[in-house]
Amino acid sequence: MKCKTNRNAAKVLNKMLETKEAEGKMIRVFVTHIHGDHAHYDIELDTPTENDEVVRTDKDIDIILEKGNEYLDGVWIQYFYVPKEEMFITNPKMGHHH
Repeated sequence: MKCKTNRNAAKVLNKMLETKEAEGKMIRVFVTHIHGDHAHYDIELDTPTENDEVVRTDKDIDIILEKGNEYLDGVWIQYFYVPKEEMFITNPKMGHHH
């Protein structure tokens, strides 16, 4: 499985991992909804289970992904400051909508 982040997202994720709440935990990306050929995603702090795979991003951040979930393989975590500050998680291998 693969996961990548943009530079802004890497900064935000590293700050999340530096908090007291993150002690002993990692970032998990998970699917919140599936609509036909695309999915919606979110992140949380969590610990991996036997059903998970820990994937290192291109920015050297370990991310927990559910094993075998095709919607998570190739996920791209981005963070934008404009027009508003927000995390934007997509999977370019899957469909999307505007």
